[in-house]
Amino acid sequence: MLIRYDTETDTMVITLREERIKESDEVRPGVIADFGYDGGIVRFEILDASKHVQNPLSVTLATA
Repeated sequence: MLIRYDTETDTMVITLREERIKESDEVRPGVIADFGYDGGIVRFEILDASKHVQNPLSVTLATA
């Protein structure tokens, strides 16, 4: 998994797996899900991320 934040575009991209994108769908306003050829989710894009993510430049991974 890879998380990228672009300060210029204020966009956060959360990549779950490396796969070619077949189609994208805006699942909620400002949240785009990208799907692979197998139908599974490949990544999420969050537009205007600084409005939705508390600190987009700092990410913490938590395990259960």
